[in-house]
Amino acid sequence: MRILDAILIVIAGWLALGLAGIAVLRQTSLVARVLFPAGAVLGVALAGLALAALFSAPQTTVLALGLPDLPFHLRLDGLSAFFLLVIGATTVGISVFAAGYFRVGEGTPPGLLCLEYHLFLASMAMVVLADDAYAFMVMWETMALSSFFLVTTNHRVPAIREAGFLYLLIAHVGAIAILLCFGVLQANTGDYTFANMRAQSLPPLWASVAFLLATAGFGAKAGIVPLHVWLPEAHPAAPSPVSALMSAVMLKTAIYGVLRVGFDLLGAQQWWWGVMLLAIGLVSALYGVVFSAVQTDMKRLLAYSSIENIGLLFIGIGLGVLFNSYGMTALSALALTATLYHVIGHALFKSLLFLATGSVLHATGERSLGKLGGLMRHMPWVAWLSLVGVLASSGLPPFSGFVSEWLLLQSFLFTTGLPDSFLNMLIPVVAAGIALVAALAGYTMVKFFGVVFLGQPREPRLAHAHPASPLERAGLVWLGAGTLLLGLFPVPVIIAIDRVTQLLVGSGIADTVRAHGWLLLSPSTPERASYGPLVFLVVVSLAVLLAVALVRKLYHGRIRRAPPWDCGYPAQTARMQDTAEGFGQPIRQIFEPVFHMRRELPSPFDAKPSYRVTIEDHFWHWLYLPVAQLTERIGRLVGRLQQGRIAIYLLYSFVTLIVLLLVVTA
Repeated sequence: MRILDAILIVIAGWLALGLAGIAVLRQTSLVARVLFPAGAVLGVALAGLALAALFSAPQTTVLALGLPDLPFHLRLDGLSAFFLLVIGATTVGISVFAAGYFRVGEGTPPGLLCLEYHLFLASMAMVVLADDAYAFMVMWETMALSSFFLVTTNHRVPAIREAGFLYLLIAHVGAIAILLCFGVLQANTGDYTFANMRAQSLPPLWASVAFLLATAGFGAKAGIVPLHVWLPEAHPAAPSPVSALMSAVMLKTAIYGVLRVGFDLLGAQQWWWGVMLLAIGLVSALYGVVFSAVQTDMKRLLAYSSIENIGLLFIGIGLGVLFNSYGMTALSALALTATLYHVIGHALFKSLLFLATGSVLHATGERSLGKLGGLMRHMPWVAWLSLVGVLASSGLPPFSGFVSEWLLLQSFLFTTGLPDSFLNMLIPVVAAGIALVAALAGYTMVKFFGVVFLGQPREPRLAHAHPASPLERAGLVWLGAGTLLLGLFPVPVIIAIDRVTQLLVGSGIADTVRAHGWLLLSPSTPERASYGPLVFLVVVSLAVLLAVALVRKLYHGRIRRAPPWDCGYPAQTARMQDTAEGFGQPIRQIFEPVFHMRRELPSPFDAKPSYRVTIEDHFWHWLYLPVAQLTERIGRLVGRLQQGRIAIYLLYSFVTLIVLLLVVTA
């Protein structure tokens, strides 16, 4: 049996699990304990098959689905295999966690939720397998609709319905742009297969139009600025496993789309495409991390952090396009390797963090950072595993986030060879921006972990917080282990990624990396840049153990336990701890022009004075509200045409007919 056929069987298995959920619509225990774990097993199978496909020749097939003259063309190559690997590996942890997470009363009946969940997984897998515009758009819209219903699981809450409709609206705007992009790529041939699009040689103008449409369409799904407004609304509204799937996996299908169109379907690339992607990526990364730093809601903080990471991915793609447009394929391969490494790394550690917030939410009923704290005592498994995700998201060694960001910065060090003085001046600015983003990301993650898990509980009822269930722990352990292994063993991962970069730009860094052994990561030469993750881990571990041993030897028997210094005020309470607002205040002051802030000041005569700062998005007021108001005015104007007598309607028709006749005769 071919690998592609086996993958289609796995996808059919997910669909079968969804239909089985309808058969046991309200049997929560059966859905959670049987169907979701079975979906995790299929995820393992998909990851294994995708890994095998990475080292195999491309395979194609045609499914007799859809319209009579428009069957589904499917293709399994290195790029689609890599993203299938991301989908499968991440799905395992999320599905196992979901088996212990979903409970009675989540809004949607559990069986229907099972159908939506597994249909979402199947549609994402089919998106990356599609080899024609028709199959791609059908699966893309299926992915959007199924995720919409997952976002609105608790549809009885008006705010959740509004978030779902906003997501669906922007998703469909993006879909229109993607459809127009495919219309340009087929070059009036009437053949919408990707094979035909690869064979076309578009003029620079139309190639640029197609690339701009692809950037806008896939950018709407990825959440780049200013098309990001749905993301911080939809993620908090969705159940935590759904938030994890959307942030970790669904956003990556948009990255897949940009890579597929920009490097595979289009021919020659232009340098300014790369500059545009660099600018979009840097703005999105800075915007996302600054807004993330001032959030007081756990899931909104992680949602804005996803915008930051998507920005980093666009920066990597932009640098790859820039290098490739000048024929510097080896450096383009290095930039794309960093991008793809961050794709899988972010999928694992962001899933881990979203699922951890789900455990906290179930244990406490709170997602506001201002009402949490001290949960490490009651939820040690969740806390320690969250720390793995926090360190990876902060870009610290020896975790996956450090490897991808280190490779990306190495890519910037080679840009002095670009044959353009303007670009040689611009690139260091982008590199400095990435360094600022990394620093702010670390700041934000310190806030997230410290406020939620450290210190004293800010609410008395947090003392009754229950630990995560065994299945929830198992899902977190899977994702945490994957995050750590990606950080400790980057060389085998880069060798696998090399199959993708060879397909996209005809070059890779696997031979260079392999030449220095699996203990040392060196994308060029060890003298210029090298990183040994295992050596780093061993040295740090030995240093910590030595420090502990010295402390015990030198101070054993002389340690006196006492309360910490209390500034002369012995009544220490949780109110004396740093709050989420306190952490975010310096960022609010430094980047105040970025925020749309509303302050509610107390009156001197208030019996219980309170001070409130509400932070909103400028783009919501500058772009989306004016468009909504204009649409409402047009709707009211058009609605007036439907109010009147039959004689008025006949007059409208007569006037329209006269105008058309005058136009034709002219």
